[in-house]
Amino acid sequence: MPKQHSIFEIFSEENTTGVALKNKALKRAIINSLDDSGNATIAELVQKLNISTPKATSLINELNQDGLIRDEGKIDSTGGRPASRFGLVADSCFFIGVDVNRYYINIGLLDFKKNLVTTKLQVPFLLENTVASLNDLLKIINDFISGIKIPKKKILALCVNLSGRINTNSGYSYSFFNFSEEPLSTRLEKEIGIRTFLENDSRAMAYGEFHSGAVANEKNVLFVNLDYGIGLGILIDGKVYYGKSGFGGEFGHIPLFTNEIICQCGKKGCLETEGSGQALIRLFKEKIEQGSTSSIISTKQGTNDLRLSDIVNAALNEDVLSIELIEDIGEKIGRGLAILINIFNPELVILGGKLTESGDYIRLPIRSALNKYSLSLVNNDTQLRISKLGEKAGIIGGCLIAKHKLISG
Repeated sequence: MPKQHSIFEIFSEENTTGVALKNKALKRAIINSLDDSGNATIAELVQKLNISTPKATSLINELNQDGLIRDEGKIDSTGGRPASRFGLVADSCFFIGVDVNRYYINIGLLDFKKNLVTTKLQVPFLLENTVASLNDLLKIINDFISGIKIPKKKILALCVNLSGRINTNSGYSYSFFNFSEEPLSTRLEKEIGIRTFLENDSRAMAYGEFHSGAVANEKNVLFVNLDYGIGLGILIDGKVYYGKSGFGGEFGHIPLFTNEIICQCGKKGCLETEGSGQALIRLFKEKIEQGSTSSIISTKQGTNDLRLSDIVNAALNEDVLSIELIEDIGEKIGRGLAILINIFNPELVILGGKLTESGDYIRLPIRSALNKYSLSLVNNDTQLRISKLGEKAGIIGGCLIAKHKLISG
């Protein structure tokens, strides 16, 4: 049975100095190495981490006793004694990802070997900057934890993904639930009783795709979250780019248009004012008021409670107005993406979010606009893919971020 107190001690630097602190850092380095490679021999770890064989053997034995790693068997050898390969123990500890959307929450549990154990998708929720909305969020998280057959003490960390401006290092949200001087991550941690991190939703989705989704061997990748707003995750030379203050990737607020539409950021002319899911809803309502018809109107009482999913689903069911408006939105998004491609010259652009569920209705006009507005020499080197993880991108990304932050210290 794993010594749970030892597991927590490995990922904490409290009351630790000198040799003990160095040993914890080396144990985390071993765990990171096994996380990357799947498994390794002591000789391979010695070479990779530049430590002595006795030291590596001692740390491996302690991690084995803690229940975090195990001997996975001998490797074939052409001479001498065959060496053992060591790997992480999947059920030794777990991580939770909480992906908060405007009208629902996706939440899931990841084990130590990055297997998604269980998920709950589209749990009803209304994201508002109110105490009531925060309390609903806490209830959903605590109900999920209560409902899984995993001891709470084995859940080492969780990450909550929110839209807007998030400083993941300080744990502050500047768009939602900023009711006090206390960081939101600290408030959540107190209420849930598990180490808690905070991340921007688009960046968390990007993190999931970069590590477990549509990215193969590409090192320079852009992930674009096409939902009610427009978010961006950036991977440069294999590393996620945050920017100095942690706000890098505000793609939706490029001032691309000359209009008098006030964006949610308070500025005018942002890409989001004409090329987002929120803009799509506004344009749809305007068309209906001008006399256009749609199958949506026959199934809903007016357009006051119209959601982005209604328009996407209508397009998939050949609603002409929905298709035309999504294509128009796609062309505008493509214009914005052309700017990014000219600047970053990425190997890959991944499209995710609710709008991508319309398939070719959004993808083809984006591709057409990229061909029209980006430099051909740059554009030809960029692949365009739809998210592989879909609704689970934010869950997996949140879990992996929680794991990475805990292990990295």
